[in-house]
Amino acid sequence: MKLSSYAAMLLLTANLITPNSDLVAQDFEGTLEKISRTGEFLIGYRTDASPLSYENAEGQPSGYSVDLCRRIAARVKAHLDKRTIETKFIRVTSDERISAVVTGKIDIECGSTTVTLSRQEQVDFTLPTFVTGGSVLSLAKNGIQDMSDLAGKKVGVLEGTTTIEQLRNHLQQNLIDAEIVIVRDRKEGMKQLGRGDIEAFASDQIVLIGQIIEAINPNRYSLMNETFSYEPYGLVVRRNDADFRLIANSALAQLYRSGQHIEIYNKWIGRIGIRPSPILVAMYQLNSIPE
Repeated sequence: MKLSSYAAMLLLTANLITPNSDLVAQDFEGTLEKISRTGEFLIGYRTDASPLSYENAEGQPSGYSVDLCRRIAARVKAHLDKRTIETKFIRVTSDERISAVVTGKIDIECGSTTVTLSRQEQVDFTLPTFVTGGSVLSLAKNGIQDMSDLAGKKVGVLEGTTTIEQLRNHLQQNLIDAEIVIVRDRKEGMKQLGRGDIEAFASDQIVLIGQIIEAINPNRYSLMNETFSYEPYGLVVRRNDADFRLIANSALAQLYRSGQHIEIYNKWIGRIGIRPSPILVAMYQLNSIPE
């Protein structure tokens, strides 16, 4: 090969890979850089995860997790020293919440998402924000008191959640012959429960409590005290973005250290008489990380 031909080939190759290199560089733009460039902090929230994340009567995002993210937004603005940054809330469903973070549709997801190792193959999580467990809601007239009472019955479970596998494993290990019915969202699950299409609805206990609170007739429902899983919650952030995750964690740790988390807890959960569990209290204490 002549030198001139070799040089021409190198030039052609360089021209071919340069655009791709730019795309790769854009893919690795950090969340803080993205927020600074666009002037927007995009918070994803659930509309059906009361009292953690939902829409109030005015259609505004509300709840325990949403308030935590508002505090993170304040920390982001202070860190970037840009008070003009606009915080925007974007609705996400249970099945799209992870992909929304991966694709950059949102910068953080503030809902009721369980931290799992498999999910960490795609995204990262902040410090823990809540601890609960899977439980079962039923109509009081159905007489379902514990997990064994589910034998021969249909149990609704929300698609795209860890509850599906957790419940399936528990039923199999305890030889309980119940049928799992996948439902699109919690609203549909509650409708099917009310119509009798399913005899029970399984989800995280704190979220089921929220469903009872919002019900027109709360006394119509019965919530099982027993739990069948361990569900530690965290806020979903982009994978391998240490700078943004540190800002989010700094805001959470400050809340835990100062005791401001108690005010947020009582505002959304404690007001209905539910005291924090010992494991939740321990979670707050263990994550009160000093600056």
